[in-house]
Amino acid sequence: MNRGRPRSEHVDEAVAAAVRELLAEHGYQGLSIDRVAARAGVGKAGIYRRWRSKAEMVFAVVVHGERPVPPADTGTLRGDLAALARHVAALLSAPHARLVMPGLVAELAADPALSERFAAGFVDRERDVLGEILDRAAGRGEIASPASEDVGFAHVLILGPVFAHLFLGGGDMPSDLTDRLAGALVAALGAKE
Repeated sequence: MNRGRPRSEHVDEAVAAAVRELLAEHGYQGLSIDRVAARAGVGKAGIYRRWRSKAEMVFAVVVHGERPVPPADTGTLRGDLAALARHVAALLSAPHARLVMPGLVAELAADPALSERFAAGFVDRERDVLGEILDRAAGRGEIASPASEDVGFAHVLILGPVFAHLFLGGGDMPSDLTDRLAGALVAALGAKE
């Protein structure tokens, strides 16, 4: 069944470049789909076929793309969680991400429909990655098979402290934060070390 034209890499690249340029020039609040379309030299319809809102477009372009990928298997749950926490910290501390996250969070808080789409589009994918990590650990016998509550709890435990340090605590993270988060989560999940 034909679902329309395939996505053009050229359009994706042009939009990504335009988003980054406009963020640097105008910040998150000054960025709009109209401005991105004009700067990228693409039609707004092409952007709206990819993303339903400015927030979804910006998060996908600037923070972690459409499909997050689990880090390589380190052989231990603690190692996998530390690698994931480092990856999350790197994504959120990148200059463009630091520009967008405060405005994005405000927009999500003000728009329940956007928040719901964001959860279904991005948060669920992030939790799928974390679920893969926990399933690997269960396969190695480090933990029991994870329940969906475990995956949600693990996601919040990794993301929350990183976000708090970067956006609520002055922007500096302790150098050992990601390792400490991995240790805390391993303990919380009752993993065998």
